[in-house]
Amino acid sequence: MSVRLPTALAALALLAACSVAPPKAPPHPITATAAAAIPTATTPADDNLNAVAWSQTAIEHDLIYLQTYRDAESRLLPALADKQWDALPKDDRVAPAKGLTPAVVLDIDETVLDNSPYQARLIKSGGEFNEADWAAWCKEERARALPGVVEFTQFAASNGIAVIYISNRAKDLDQATLSNLRKAGLPVSGPEAFLGLGTFVEDCEQVGTEKGCRRQLVSHKYRVLMQFGDQIGDFVTVLANNAEGRQKAMAPYMGWVGTHWFVLPNPTYGAWEPALFNNDWSAPRDDRRRQKIQSLRFD
Repeated sequence: MSVRLPTALAALALLAACSVAPPKAPPHPITATAAAAIPTATTPADDNLNAVAWSQTAIEHDLIYLQTYRDAESRLLPALADKQWDALPKDDRVAPAKGLTPAVVLDIDETVLDNSPYQARLIKSGGEFNEADWAAWCKEERARALPGVVEFTQFAASNGIAVIYISNRAKDLDQATLSNLRKAGLPVSGPEAFLGLGTFVEDCEQVGTEKGCRRQLVSHKYRVLMQFGDQIGDFVTVLANNAEGRQKAMAPYMGWVGTHWFVLPNPTYGAWEPALFNNDWSAPRDDRRRQKIQSLRFD
């Protein structure tokens, strides 16, 4: 709301402003190096605030999701008809796909369910991610479905295609997660539809939060037509979480992007971030920020 000054006061304010001498020009032109050293703001940009605000308010965010799921839906039945079609990487296809039930595999967080309210709470409180608060949020069962995913998954289910959710939510959050999925309108065939972190897979050693073992478990029962996620680890095992390792993991499957694999945006968190500072979350925040800046391109 603007405040209008009385005319006399406005005139006095104008005279006072005019009486202040303009700043003198620098004696020498400012070089590019010197300009780079000049701080442009006293408070650094709040990256997560911008990311969450975009996720919650930008129509472009919703359009990307709608575009992705609508495009996938238009390709789903041709993929079903092609008996050679399979969207599991070769290392995860441990059982022949021929004759198996068709399925689509989706990550949950920021692929199916919108957890931006949890991120907004962190911004408001000034806190950082922790497992206890995250579990409490999941148990509220209030996350909304992201645009387009309900229509896509219901279309898949109506055509006899199983909908499988592979998530790094802890296995003990399975009941809350399945309940949230149902409340959001997503098809859930039963408890086996959710493969959370900690799912036991015989003869397969779980490495960190990688999903390879769970994809291998899926390969015994299903021919996977499509995979969806917001991290490349939702599609393939990443052996080294750095720029080179991430490129190497994806290189054999670039032709699958947009046909077999559908990647969704997540600017708030993900493995891409620690890849910029050698995965060292124990480093001081300023050091992590400095390494992130060093990763940027300026031309």
